[in-house]
This record gives sequence, structure tokens and C-alpha cells, in this order.
Amino acid sequence: MRKDSADRFLQRVWYQDAGQLVSLLLLPLSWLFAALVWLRRACFRAGVLRSHRFDVPVIVVGNVTVGGTGKTPFTIWLARRLQERGLKVGIVLRGYGGTSREWPRHVTAQSAWQEVGDEAVLLARSTSALVIAGPDRVADVRRAIELGAQVVVSDDGLQHYRLQRQAEIIVIDGERGIGNARMLPAGPLREPRTRIMEGDLQVVTRRVPADAPLPAAFGTSMAVVALARISYARSLSSGRERPLSEFVGTAVHAIAAIGHPESFFSALRRRGLTIREHPYPDHAALAREDLVFEDDAPVLMTEKDAVKCAGLVDERHWVVPLEVELSPADTEVVSGLLDRVLGRAR
Repeated sequence: MRKDSADRFLQRVWYQDAGQLVSLLLLPLSWLFAALVWLRRACFRAGVLRSHRFDVPVIVVGNVTVGGTGKTPFTIWLARRLQERGLKVGIVLRGYGGTSREWPRHVTAQSAWQEVGDEAVLLARSTSALVIAGPDRVADVRRAIELGAQVVVSDDGLQHYRLQRQAEIIVIDGERGIGNARMLPAGPLREPRTRIMEGDLQVVTRRVPADAPLPAAFGTSMAVVALARISYARSLSSGRERPLSEFVGTAVHAIAAIGHPESFFSALRRRGLTIREHPYPDHAALAREDLVFEDDAPVLMTEKDAVKCAGLVDERHWVVPLEVELSPADTEVVSGLLDRVLGRAR
């Protein structure tokens, strides 16, 4: 079974009632996974497995589910807020899919995504932070500090307990929630749903209007809504920008190789666009044949996908930037958390 087909199958198992029979059959494996997760964390709590503390604050932005929840866009928003405070920010991440033989890597906007991963290059292009990629999160943080980071944000890493942290921000998809609330492989959870209650802040990401009903609260003491908006597209060949409204009335191709491609497709449809969907597995490398179709219709893609398309695109190809917005009240909630983490009195 192709990876993209397998991903769609699991999405049905985890998030749709029609997949409940398969989910039930997978429950014994889910119980075994849950036991291993509990044992591993117990070893860290008992000191059997060592965790590391650093001289600068570490903030983890993570999730309890598999697949896209909006961590990276929120990480970008958070890094910019920290930079507004005059801080040198480090961002660490795994560098998923990167082929580099040397880690950790200091990633810049010019770095080869094949070596360090697409998300790392996206973060470097979207912020002026020190972006460090590598499979060893402790080594990543050390490298960021060596380069001058005064605060470190870990994009993903909630389950990396070797990394001590001063705050945990848990990001939840506001439309899919936590699915059937079962652990892998019967459900999408990496840890029990009670883990959400341990975070310092819950961020519910939405692509629908802010006044739309939210899913039931998951029990954290603080929760904010991060609204992801798309409003325009930028040409990958010329840099020209067009409002998405100018694409209404004609069919366009939509490409998404992200954790939850349907979120991008749904956002375009909500803007009134008629789209032909082209979902690919998360982080998939895109070849020319994945980007060029028989017609001359515009081809729209996410920012993460655009990172991988240098030299493969022409005037038909457009990237659709995603902008995260928080209400003034929710921004204040995040600011209060940052004040506490940074040791500043309000």
C-alpha cells in the first residue's frame, strides 16, 4: 500500500465512525503502545533515564496526536513575538527527512531542504531565528545556545523528555480534535488524552471563522484559539501577488504534502475556489511531474511545499501563505505565559 493511501486509510480509522471496527481490532496493539509510553516516562521521572536542563528557557510547542495540527505556523508566530521582546530566539526541530550526515545543522534560508528537511528551511525563511535541525534535541539546544540563543523554542518535541522545558504549549487541531481518543495504532494519540491537561497552554488551531463553535475543552487551565487565514497567493516565478478572489470561477490545482492535506483544500474551498486535489504524504519530495498537469490551470500549494520546488515551477505555480492570528485577549494570555517563563514581572 502506498504511503499516501495508508495515511488516508488511517485517517478514516481514527477520525470517522466507519473505521471503528478496524480501530477495535487494533486495540491490543494500542494497549501495548500505551504501556511502553507509560514505562518510558516513568523512567525519566525516576531518573533512570536522564534529562537535561539548560541555562536559557526552553519552550516546547508540541501535540499529542500524529499528523498536522498547526505546530509550525504557531511556532513561527511565537518566535516573532519573542523577537519583538528583543530576544535572540533559537528554534530546534528534528529536520525530518533530511539526508545530512552531520548533525546538528544550523539552517538558513539558503540551506538545501533535502539535507535539513522542508520545515527547517521554512522556519528559517519565515523568521530571523537561529534554526537548528537534528535528531538529538539536546545537542540541537546546545548548538543554538552556542550561537547566541537567549530562549529556545522546540517545534515538536513534547515526547522528547531528555529535554527539560520551562513551558509546554500543546497544539490541537480545532476541527479534528483528538479523533477517537485512542492511542496508536488504534487512534491518533501519541500519549493518553490526559497528557493535554499537563500542558501550560492549549492552542486550538482553526481555519474557520473565530466565532464558529469550538470542540469541547480538553481540560487545560488555559486555552487560546489560533486562527489560520489565507487571503492571497504569490507567484513562484515572478513574486507577483494576487488575492485568492481572483482565482474564483475557474478550476485550479491544489497541491499539499503536509500532515493534513484536507485542511489546505478546505481552506481554499471556503474562499470560493474550485479545486482539483493533489494530496501527497507529509514531507514528500515533489518532482516536476507532481507539479505540472495537462492543462494550463493555476497550481496552488502550501509554503512548506514551495520550499521544495526551486527550479521546477513556472508562471502557473503559486504559493498560498498562511497567517496565524490570535485575538488581543488570547495574545495577552500567551504574553503572560512568556512573562512567567522569562522571569519578568508584569
